[in-house]
Amino acid sequence: MRNLINLNIYILVLLIGFSSCTTNDLDIKPEDRYTDENFWISEKNADAALSGCYAVLKNQGMFDGGQATILLEETATPNAYNYTNRMGYGVIAQGTQTNSNAAIFNARWFDSYRGIGRCNNLLAKIEPIPMDVGLKNRMKAEAKFLRAFYYSMLSTYFGAVPLILDPPDIESQSKLPRTPRAEVVQQIIKDLDEAAAILPPLYTGNNIGRATKGAALALKARVLVFEASPLNNSGNVNNPTGDVQKWQLAANACKAVIDLAPEAGYDLFGNYRQLFLPANENSKECVFDVQFKAPEQGSSFDVENRQWNDNAPLQDLIDAYEMQPGFTYNPAQPYANRDPRMYQTLVFPGDTYMGAVTTHSSPFKNTGYGVKKYSIYDTEANSNILNEGRSETNYMIIRYADVLLMYAEAMNEALAAPGDDMNTTNIYSAVNKVRQRAGMSAIPTGRTKDQMREIIRKERRIEFACEGMYYNDIRRWRTAEIVMNGLIYNSTGLPILRRTFNAAKNYWWLIPLAQLDLNPNLR
Repeated sequence: MRNLINLNIYILVLLIGFSSCTTNDLDIKPEDRYTDENFWISEKNADAALSGCYAVLKNQGMFDGGQATILLEETATPNAYNYTNRMGYGVIAQGTQTNSNAAIFNARWFDSYRGIGRCNNLLAKIEPIPMDVGLKNRMKAEAKFLRAFYYSMLSTYFGAVPLILDPPDIESQSKLPRTPRAEVVQQIIKDLDEAAAILPPLYTGNNIGRATKGAALALKARVLVFEASPLNNSGNVNNPTGDVQKWQLAANACKAVIDLAPEAGYDLFGNYRQLFLPANENSKECVFDVQFKAPEQGSSFDVENRQWNDNAPLQDLIDAYEMQPGFTYNPAQPYANRDPRMYQTLVFPGDTYMGAVTTHSSPFKNTGYGVKKYSIYDTEANSNILNEGRSETNYMIIRYADVLLMYAEAMNEALAAPGDDMNTTNIYSAVNKVRQRAGMSAIPTGRTKDQMREIIRKERRIEFACEGMYYNDIRRWRTAEIVMNGLIYNSTGLPILRRTFNAAKNYWWLIPLAQLDLNPNLR
């Protein structure tokens, strides 16, 4: 990044020097390339700029960038192990991160602001373009959604960050201090509300994949769930599990998505395993995703799961899968009769993978376990490895199962006391819909609020296993200090290493040293 800054300064110096020349030859406008002055003149160019706003989602600071970044995030949890420390998730998991040894810190910061800058530029420059007003308003709403998303990434991981709503300008923005986190979140909600008021409930044809009304409402729900959770309310001794009023706001936001479901076509996809295969992209369960296209702009998910295996599942995740109804655990057959989602997510010793029976050391020697979710590889032999690194399957940033479980969690936390009222019925209904899709039995009624909390949290862990979502769950619940302190184990029961988590400093990411060097006001 410093090389880029130095290059920009060098170009600026050259331009200043040129401006002092007396010849008029340098006063002409270039016709062989785009500039800020000649770009914003057509609908086609505006759409290209909006595509650039979306394109940042594919970068390594977001969901892939050749690193399968989002899959690596699982390794900062009790679910998986990153033996290579790729992107710095290994040191995060061990509690030894600094502001310079975790590459993801700088990548997420840089790509978030890259996306924000592109959105700000579009919002500032699109207005004079002669084009259909309805389309222009929709494109602006898409940009506001994406800006809100990129700011949600910053506020979720780093806390307070500079809030910038104008086009990039090094003179006025390079030394900005951090804006209070509450103000950033307020702007996120404002952008999402304005986007939701304009965006359509669904698209067809080539527009599939754009932000929708449901995507804006669902992202708002996710932001509010994070805000209501214990991590952001730890000083409230009367409500150690979060803020009841904030939980109700989060529940309302989730309910808005559920109410929109008939019009938008949202529902759970019938087959859990097939949900994560290329043939079922953009299914009725997808609320918003990253649109990968192989071979031009694919992801690294297949090579990550089949070969790299530095998102290796741990024994603790295996132990979290329930037994199916009517069965008890048999240590002689430790993988038998588990929640079907285990077989649709993981590869374990004795399983058949790509036509061969697996062992504790082959093909996944790091922990004995592998991942099949978000990969084309499964039981059958498959020699289709030519396009690895260019995988096709889209990554679902938000899917309808998440909306249902966020709704159940928020409704449960908003209850003053448990009871057989309509709210409690809705909680059970949301959780059981997810469980029954997977082939698991419904949760019987009569559970206490505390019991339902643990049930919902465990259901989130299992339903979203190996999708990179559990890290922010254990952060917002403030359980990371419990589950990330201790030994981790492989499939044979042998310890791999000991992890530590310091509750006083590890819940929030550090501002990258490279950014502090550029802007000391971030300290």
